[in-house]
Parts: sequence; structure tokens; C-alpha cells
Amino acid sequence: MKNVKLLSVFVVCFLVLTASVNATGFRSDFKDYEIEAVDDLNLGKKVEKVWTLTYNSSEKPVTVLKHKTLDGVEYMVRNDFFEVCYAVTSNGFGAKKVRNSWSNVPKQINSVVLNKEQLKRQAVISPNKEMDDEKALGLIANFLPDLINDEYTHLLN
Repeated sequence: MKNVKLLSVFVVCFLVLTASVNATGFRSDFKDYEIEAVDDLNLGKKVEKVWTLTYNSSEKPVTVLKHKTLDGVEYMVRNDFFEVCYAVTSNGFGAKKVRNSWSNVPKQINSVVLNKEQLKRQAVISPNKEMDDEKALGLIANFLPDLINDEYTHLLN
């Protein structure tokens, strides 16, 4: 009888854990991604290149815009609900908030979607002060899902 109760508790815990993992968008869902260059755009003076980043063949791609600045290179990552900047500066490569002049997403929405603790942790991802686009885009694709709060990971799928 004691074994049956123990087994029942184990099964219930397993089912609850499985449901919570599915509800929060388990992070392994973001291992498969595709980055495509966007050609033939009128990029303006400040945008050098544009790519789309798609996880798991989603219909909701994220746009990555490359800007050259006085401090280095900045990759602005955005969709309709969040935006964040990954920059190559004298400190290395890492995440930071988007400049106010470049921002399109209201701060209230952006602050709810982005994880503030992860933004601090990702301030310096790599100490490399020079990085090509391919490596920078790979790091962005791998680290971006961790920046999104669990209840909003569906914005990437």
C-alpha cells in the first residue's frame, strides 16, 4: 500500500512538472534556428545589414539590424514585442538596452518581455573586441532565448 502511494505521488509530480515545462516554453525548443540575410532593402544611412532569425521554422522571425557606431558595432534584435541590442565594444560582445532614438517598442512592453537579470548577465558574453557577423549572429541566436521571460518565449516560436 505504501508503494502504491509513493508511485502515485511520483506520477502526479511528473505530470505537473511536464505540464509546467510545456507551459513555459522549454528552452531546448530554440536549438534549431535559421539566419537569412535580407537583400535589396533601402537600409538608410545608419543600418548596414539586415537578417531574419527564425527558430524552429516559425512564422514569427526576429529581425537583426547591424549598425556601425563610434563605439563599435551594434546588432539590434527586434520584433513587435521586444527589442534588445548586442554590441561589439571595447569591453567585448554583450547585450544592452536599445538606444532611445532607435527604439520602436514601448518601454512598458519591452520591460515585461525581457528578463532584467539575464540582460545583466549577458552584458559581456565574449571578451573578443572584434567579431565577424557570422559569429555575432550565432551568439545572438543562442543567447536571445534566455533573455525572454518564460511566459513570453512563444514570441520566438
